[in-house]
Amino acid sequence: MIVTAPQRVVNQHVFAEVLEDTNTGQRYLHSTQSFKPGDIISPFSAAGVFDKPSYLTVQTGDHTHITLLPEFLQYINHSCSPNMFFDTGAMHLLCLREILPGDQFTFFYPSTEWEMAQPFACSCGTADCVGTITGASQMNREILSRYKLTDYIAGKL
Repeated sequence: MIVTAPQRVVNQHVFAEVLEDTNTGQRYLHSTQSFKPGDIISPFSAAGVFDKPSYLTVQTGDHTHITLLPEFLQYINHSCSPNMFFDTGAMHLLCLREILPGDQFTFFYPSTEWEMAQPFACSCGTADCVGTITGASQMNREILSRYKLTDYIAGKL
């Protein structure tokens, strides 16, 4: 039997909704549509540009970190078995593996981050879990080779 945490819908968008775990306050972006690998899920752009990372930014250059527009994309959380990718060259979300309505959108944080503002112990629970999540600069290159990386991160390697 699968036990799920009580959730409430915070807001809805064209292809997704933000859900909140009412016990923890944690928010997640869940799909309301189906996507197949290779599908472009959505375009995105920079709402703001900063020279230092934060837990809400995506790195696009040595001293360039963007906040996302549409803003609800900030609720895409980490997984070591991600289903989507932030293509910062084309500025769109790319589906990596099948996504069904109700699935949480996830990406591999080091795929966009050279140095992370807040490294953390991963709790994604997937068979592919790499443990501690840090920026790509501090990760094993063999592990990174399993993931799609932004052009910026691939160029740094």
